Amino acid sequence: MNQWQGGTSRSSGAENGGRWSGDQSGNRYGHGSGSAEPEGARAMPHVRRDAGPGYQRNEPPLPPSMSPRGGAAVPPQQPQGYDDGYDGYNTGQVYGGGRGGGARYDDGYGAGGPGRPRPQWGKRIKWTVITLAAVLAVTSVATYFWADGQLQRKVDLSKVIDRPETGDGTNYLIVGSDSREGMTAAQKRKLHTGSAEGKRTDSMMILHDGSNGPTLISLPRDSDVEIPSFVGSDSGKKYPGTGRHTKLNAAYAEDGPELLVRTVEYNTKLHIDHYVEIGFAGFANIVDAIGGVEMDLPKAIKDKDSGADFPAGKQTLNGQQALAYVRTRHAFAQQDLDRTKNQQKFLATLASQTATPATVLNPFTLYPTMSAGLDTLIVDKDMSLWSLGEMFFAMKGVTGGEGKSMNMPVSGSNAGNLVWDKTKLQQLVQQLNNDEKVTVSSS
Repeated sequence: MNQWQGGTSRSSGAENGGRWSGDQSGNRYGHGSGSAEPEGARAMPHVRRDAGPGYQRNEPPLPPSMSPRGGAAVPPQQPQGYDDGYDGYNTGQVYGGGRGGGARYDDGYGAGGPGRPRPQWGKRIKWTVITLAAVLAVTSVATYFWADGQLQRKVDLSKVIDRPETGDGTNYLIVGSDSREGMTAAQKRKLHTGSAEGKRTDSMMILHDGSNGPTLISLPRDSDVEIPSFVGSDSGKKYPGTGRHTKLNAAYAEDGPELLVRTVEYNTKLHIDHYVEIGFAGFANIVDAIGGVEMDLPKAIKDKDSGADFPAGKQTLNGQQALAYVRTRHAFAQQDLDRTKNQQKFLATLASQTATPATVLNPFTLYPTMSAGLDTLIVDKDMSLWSLGEMFFAMKGVTGGEGKSMNMPVSGSNAGNLVWDKTKLQQLVQQLNNDEKVTVSSS
């Protein structure tokens, strides 16, 4: 009987192409046969799930009495430290215990070998945003400290004596000097600056930045003012006041920015919080750095002294032309007053065209502009880059409909010097100190 069964088994195996479990050809996986024994009863050694091609199976040989060829039943194989969820087929799928209670375990590889892992776009976008934010933050901080280090903090307002009380808002004294420092002879000829020694104030303005919008007030350089007592900026010696009257720009020529601040405060009773000064070369360089400033001139201007020669209408002024424009006075009937109006208009337009995304967000424009301006700016020792930025945007607000620009009210003249209207001046200072809306007019 055993021989007949064995013969039958071998015959069935032969009829099935040798695909039975005990085939000595090396194909140890069952694919069905005519045997009376169920598929699971035949020898099917366990294989590691992670076994690659060429994996050597170290299995003990079966005794003859248990050989399938002898017709013996094969006892179930015991786990040998491998995954007990293996189902007998090397398909890359695991069922039962081990990893999911019958659910398919997908470790990122498909059947038949490793596959391409799915990209994790959420994490990529997240880390890209974090990286860009970090780079922007580092760049912004580095730019701030670089720009802050470029400021020339040379003016010591602590030397100014007998100062008025501080009001609401912030008051900046903005000065354009005719300094030719660092300019070559060719540059002086090109910019029509002349070759005068020393420096004087070519323009002076008070910018008030408050809750009711900015107010820009031009102080004509020919204004008649009294030189008060003061302490010399270099000597430290106190000079008593003698009641002497002179032009406003003479105060700067006599003892520099500290005496100019002292004279403005004494004659206006308005506290000056910060001082900002820029020379000829720096002014022209800023205009060139932003690619020029577009102006709409109501009438043609020609002045051989300043070098101005402009037709009426819209046009873009480069640095040289802009300097000629703000210095022109001989082409106007009211030379000094008309010039201050043009200076206000130009500076406000310059600020408006500079504070744009095209300039601020473009490093190829921003850094040259900042470098051109900061290298030539002279400020007080307490001026921060933040305060300078606030001044700049307040200047922009003058043309944005948020503020007001005006000349200092004038009531007459004294020996060719312009005399301020004291009544209007007192009302103007009161409104500025209280941070009220300015209702005083120039005329």
